[in-house]
Amino acid sequence: MKTSSSFSILFWVNLARTKNSEASLYVRITVNGKRAAISLNRKVLVTDWDSDRNRAKGTGQKSRILNTYLDETYNQLFQAYQDLKSEHKQITARSVKARFLGLDEVNRSVLDIISYHNEDMQGKLKWGTQKNYFTTQRYISRFLSKAYKSPDIQLRELDYDFIIKFEKFLRGYIPQDYQRRMGNNTVMKHIERFRKLINLSRKLGWMERDPFINFKAKRIKTERGFLSLLELQEIEKKNFTIPRLQLVRDLFVFSCYTSLSYIDAINLSAENIRIGIDGELWIYYKREKTTKPIHIPLLPKALDIIEKYKDNQKAILQGRVFPKISNQKLNSYLKEIADLCGIEKNLTFHIARHTFATTVTLSNGMPIETVSKLLGHSKIATTQIYAKVIERKVSDDMHRLRKHFNTIECQKNQKNDFPEKTLLPFEKKRSK
Repeated sequence: MKTSSSFSILFWVNLARTKNSEASLYVRITVNGKRAAISLNRKVLVTDWDSDRNRAKGTGQKSRILNTYLDETYNQLFQAYQDLKSEHKQITARSVKARFLGLDEVNRSVLDIISYHNEDMQGKLKWGTQKNYFTTQRYISRFLSKAYKSPDIQLRELDYDFIIKFEKFLRGYIPQDYQRRMGNNTVMKHIERFRKLINLSRKLGWMERDPFINFKAKRIKTERGFLSLLELQEIEKKNFTIPRLQLVRDLFVFSCYTSLSYIDAINLSAENIRIGIDGELWIYYKREKTTKPIHIPLLPKALDIIEKYKDNQKAILQGRVFPKISNQKLNSYLKEIADLCGIEKNLTFHIARHTFATTVTLSNGMPIETVSKLLGHSKIATTQIYAKVIERKVSDDMHRLRKHFNTIECQKNQKNDFPEKTLLPFEKKRSK
């Protein structure tokens, strides 16, 4: 249904959301190769949909009503495109969508763009990422209430001063559940998400000025925490009598030898463990975060942990290798494990992945290209962060070694430089 070389409209059924043989209907707008999708809040039997005509099959009443609705939607979308064109406004898939939904009026607010973003990103972003945006939304609402005594503000009122005040608010904000302010990088994360919302507003034509044009993010580079070999061994050999701590320790150690994140380790099933090209057992899995396939050979210690849970009834019922435990509880119990093992680091499950990259692989001479593949990184530059950590450790170790040798040399020189004692006359007589 192309209307021009740069604009097209397509109706389609989302088979991924099929329930009781019914699929949700969507319309896709494409402008210069860029797409935007709109849920039509309609369902159709999969068998009643003609994917060639992009219409419902047959001439029955249901099909006729649905097809009439689709024709009306098509005409409204085309009109939205034509209106934007005649108004000489920027035409994108998102701006056509916004015009169709009636969301592109001049005086749009901060809450308007948040609502639009939440609806637009539904099904596109991982739930974890969506939750982060909801958190940022709460801080924006609290800031507006405190600084402007209002639940909302017009987008056209946003300026550089607003951004600076919002940053200051975040840095000074003390959560009610614990008395600790946000770190610099956490503040910058919220600012970054807000900036993305503003960029979306400008793409939609809701804003002309960019309030962030003179703003520079102040990121502080931090080294990724990991366990040394001795610390890892301390956790491995520690005898825990409490079952929950045993499970958490085993999951953590398993990740140290496989690089799997929490969600990937918890979702691991027997189907993901297969014979590899070398005749040994491998993990074949798609990372939850990136959907990128990863193939990981299983080291003996990882295999021992899998074997330990092969008869676990809870895991069997869940169809998983390990019994499920929430990420929140897992990280809370890791703090207990760190205390019991005398480890003074802020132990989180993600540290296991860092430990795999540094202590288990790179420190043992594994090529960085191989480590990058095992971690499922798209860019080797991401993996090189770990290599820099290793270099820093080597540098620190060499510094200590130099200091040690310098101390020995200094003591040697002091001994050699000490003058021989001269005996006094009465001392000479005594010595005879």
